[in-house]
Amino acid sequence: MRERVDERHKRVLRLVREHGSVRVCDLATELGISVETARRDVAALSDVGLVRRLHGSALWPTAQLSPREARLAREAPPVAPCGLVLGMVVPAVGYFYPSVIRGARNAAAATGARLLVATTEYHRAQDTTRIETLVEAGANGLLLTPSWSVAGPDAGDLQELADLPVPAVLVERYVPTGSPGTEIDRVSSAHADGAAAGVRHLAALGHRRVALLCRTTHTSPALRQGYRVAVDSLGLPDDDLSPAGGREWGGDDDFRRHADRLLELAAAGEVRAALVHTDADAIDLLRRLTARGLRVPGDFAIVCYDDELAALADVPLTSVGPAKRAVGEAALKLLLRRLEDPGAESSHVALVPRLKVRKSCGAPAASGTTAGTTPGPRPDHGPLTPNGTSLTAS
Repeated sequence: MRERVDERHKRVLRLVREHGSVRVCDLATELGISVETARRDVAALSDVGLVRRLHGSALWPTAQLSPREARLAREAPPVAPCGLVLGMVVPAVGYFYPSVIRGARNAAAATGARLLVATTEYHRAQDTTRIETLVEAGANGLLLTPSWSVAGPDAGDLQELADLPVPAVLVERYVPTGSPGTEIDRVSSAHADGAAAGVRHLAALGHRRVALLCRTTHTSPALRQGYRVAVDSLGLPDDDLSPAGGREWGGDDDFRRHADRLLELAAAGEVRAALVHTDADAIDLLRRLTARGLRVPGDFAIVCYDDELAALADVPLTSVGPAKRAVGEAALKLLLRRLEDPGAESSHVALVPRLKVRKSCGAPAASGTTAGTTPGPRPDHGPLTPNGTSLTAS
């Protein structure tokens, strides 16, 4: 089976992290790929700040330079004329986060700042290590997406936030209302609003039962919240088939059982539409529906949540896509604001996802392509209430 690009990128990063600096030709030999492919991989990872490129080599962003590398770096054009070095900690380099990183990197470059990126692969113990490494490398501020439990931070996580040695902005993470640390700046996607927009779109097409099939991720609690608000306000039955009570990312076996239940309801004609998270699971559902002789969208309509892979499906999937690049850009700008004015008011910013209509829901694309508004910053009004209004957060 051909290796996926994101898996190969992980192998590249692992080698560069272990050695600090690796020549592109050596990467190609180690990974069993062509030099040109290795060069493209290094360029792609460099574009989002995960490695540094320097005269035919890939360098870990925080690695100590050799005398030769230091000389070459001095001869290269300056990358941070303003002197600011910023750090970013994300759980993964594939799926969702590359666009967030790219947005932050572009915003940093626009001001002459240098952005260092570190990943944790969803290992909570690595959060502290990566933060310490970035601060030691000179980071003046941090963008943080901690590998907390899906249920949110515990007391130890909140204490680590309080003990940070430099200003920070949370990215796609929340501190529960009333907990210590709610004053920390944050930028996130309005996932609940996105889920509600997906349900409303399917309901507008005439579906009176819309199921939710949602893998346990850090996004899923907000998706389930938005789904419940939407079906309640529309007078639809609650057909949330998602695994309940999960605290950790994944849960493949449990998720598969719930997907089987949705297939049974679809085959019986009881449910003919669903909002599905993630894209990969929506594509798998499409495949399994087809195997049962059910047509999409003729017999069943799908809206997926994420828009990472949706357009690549055999039947291009209507999707709700968070404004990932805009999230990274807004977070970087908020961090710069905090560094310029440490006493500024705390900000909680949410960006509204966009509905992209494709073939899988049976609606013509001309019927609309956005979830009400284009993505843009708006105040975070906190949890949605059952009647569809919002509660203002302090």
